[in-house]
Amino acid sequence: MRASRIMVTAALIAVSAFSAFARGNEARIRVLHASPDAPAVDVLVEGAPAFRGVAFGEITDYAKLPAGLYDVQVVPAGASSPVVIDLTGPNAVNLFYNRSYTAVALNTLNEIEPLLLEDDGRPAPIPFARVRFVHASPDAPAVDIAVKNGPVLFRNVAFKGVGSYIEVPRGTYDLEVRPTGSSVVALALPGVRLDGGTTLTVFATGLLSGSPTLGVAVAVDAVNPALLKGRDDRPWR
Repeated sequence: MRASRIMVTAALIAVSAFSAFARGNEARIRVLHASPDAPAVDVLVEGAPAFRGVAFGEITDYAKLPAGLYDVQVVPAGASSPVVIDLTGPNAVNLFYNRSYTAVALNTLNEIEPLLLEDDGRPAPIPFARVRFVHASPDAPAVDIAVKNGPVLFRNVAFKGVGSYIEVPRGTYDLEVRPTGSSVVALALPGVRLDGGTTLTVFATGLLSGSPTLGVAVAVDAVNPALLKGRDDRPWR
C-alpha cells in the first residue's frame, strides 16, 4: 500500500478521532476488520447492529457507549448467522469510563478471533507524533519496524503482538517492515508522514504469501486541539 494512501486513510478518520477524544463518562470503541479472507461483517452490540458492512482493512469511527458490560457478536454483513465471533455471557466485553478501545477481528476466517486494544486518547505534543504498532498479519513472522538506514522503532513484534506507544519527532519517514533480526524488507513504506500532535496506531494487515497482500492500516487515536485552531477540518497537512 502506498504511503499516500495511508495518509488519506488517516485523514478521513482524523476529525472523528479528535471528536472522540473529548472526555466524558462514556467509553469509546471502534472496529478494525483485519481477517484477510473474511467477507464484510456487521458487529452487533446487545443484539443490535452497531457497525454495518465493515470490509477488510476498514477502520470505523469511534462509537460512544455508557461504560459497562456488553454482549458483542460478529456476523456476515446483512445476515444474522453464522456468528463468527461471540463475546457474550461470561465473555462479554467490559468497557470502562473515559477509555477508548479498538476491537480487531483478525486471523483467517476459519480461525477468526477478537483482539481488544485500549487506545491512548492523549494527543502527542506538537513537535512529536505518538505511534504504536500492531501485528495483524496471520502468516507473517515476527517483525521489526525500522527507519530506512536508521533505527529500529519496534522490535520482534509477533502476530497479535502490540508494540508500546513511542514518541518520534514529527516528519516524513521511509519505513521498512523486516523479519525480526533480518535486513530483508518484507514491506517498504516510503514517505510516511507523521504529523506533530497526533497519536496513531499502525496495523500490519493482509498476507505475506497470498491475497490480499501485506499492507498497513493507520488509525488516528487522538489529535492535539491546537492543530485545528484557525484551520479547516483537515488536520493532516
